[in-house]
Amino acid sequence: MKLVFVMVALSATAVATAPQLRQGENIPAVQLVRFDSDNDGLGTYSYSFEQSDKTLREEQGELKNAGTDDESISVKGSYSWIAPDGDIYKVTYIADETGFQPKIEKSSSIST
Repeated sequence: MKLVFVMVALSATAVATAPQLRQGENIPAVQLVRFDSDNDGLGTYSYSFEQSDKTLREEQGELKNAGTDDESISVKGSYSWIAPDGDIYKVTYIADETGFQPKIEKSSSIST
């Protein structure tokens, strides 16, 4: 019973905090402008994409210590987006045997 109550409370919170559109407000569909992908099938890969709303993402992964007990994939990348207030947010990160290490930058809005 407690689980049901918690699930209902979480669902209500998610709906209440979701961005709300004003009546009659049109949001243009976001289009994929560019997509590149390369994967050697052995653990090394890269991909990037750009959307019409200026969202960007790129990531590269590399297999380390192949065939050993310490085998892992080292990943680095970034993603960015423009917030509703026009500010640009960019997250750059490394994910490897030491964990996920993000850095977040915020810059002023861009002129269009």
